[in-house]
Amino acid sequence: MTELLKLLEASPTLLVGLSVVLGLLVGSFLNVVIYRLPEMMQREWRAEAREILELPEEQDQPIFNLVTPRSRCPKCGHAIAWYENVPVVSWLLLGGKCKDCKTPISKRYPLIEITSGVLAGFCAWHFGYGGWLVFTLFATWLLLAAAMIDADTTLLPDSMTLLLLWAGILAALLGVSPVSLQDAVIGAMAGYLSLWSVYWLFKLMTGKEGMGFGDFKLLAALGAFVGWQYLPLIILLSSVVGLVFAVGGMLFGGERRAQIPFGPYLATAGWIALLWGDTIVTSYLAMYKIG
Repeated sequence: MTELLKLLEASPTLLVGLSVVLGLLVGSFLNVVIYRLPEMMQREWRAEAREILELPEEQDQPIFNLVTPRSRCPKCGHAIAWYENVPVVSWLLLGGKCKDCKTPISKRYPLIEITSGVLAGFCAWHFGYGGWLVFTLFATWLLLAAAMIDADTTLLPDSMTLLLLWAGILAALLGVSPVSLQDAVIGAMAGYLSLWSVYWLFKLMTGKEGMGFGDFKLLAALGAFVGWQYLPLIILLSSVVGLVFAVGGMLFGGERRAQIPFGPYLATAGWIALLWGDTIVTSYLAMYKIG
């Protein structure tokens, strides 16, 4: 193991390649998380509601979590074998269809896997070997899964946003983050309170809810990773990302322009700030000869 770590430290190309492969494998698992975690949350809420209302528990409920049951075709029930679950490759070999009933398998599955691998490769290329790379890979995969879940269900699970927040603070505490522990804690506080304030101001003015509490927690988590100094950049970038999605929807979506929650924009902006925040800010200041 020590020899492998030394080899990865000495060879950036190997580090990037291994990160891409790992990202593809993790992307396959993220597909499971994106599909199952919201259902697990719904089941938990139903169970809590029945307990509060003093209703009898639902009987004969099968175990449903991230591991059990095995992945199956939703139409014919064919259990997915391990060799049918190799990232991207299996989808291509199967022609994008179920082995038994030939029902088309969504292209989103290999796209998530490819995205996970490519983003992991970017992190390895940008940060290089070190403890910070481990945390940025972890953040990247959590952000990808959280963004997709929010886009599908308008839910940002606490199990993901809070885990991301504590990971950012832990990285600062261990000294592997470029952000100091003080800036990470202030970033988490400022991230939460900034959107919390906007939420209540909007609600007082309109009587409507403009965003969910999950958005507050996500920005808090991003603040723990990048520090409070880059929170304005994330807010600005999230607006730009939202504009790009809106224009893309008008150009390619026709009349079917579904509203996308704010979470995916925040996640995308946060990831960009995580990798290139310094470069963006420095370029902006140089452009206007500030500082």
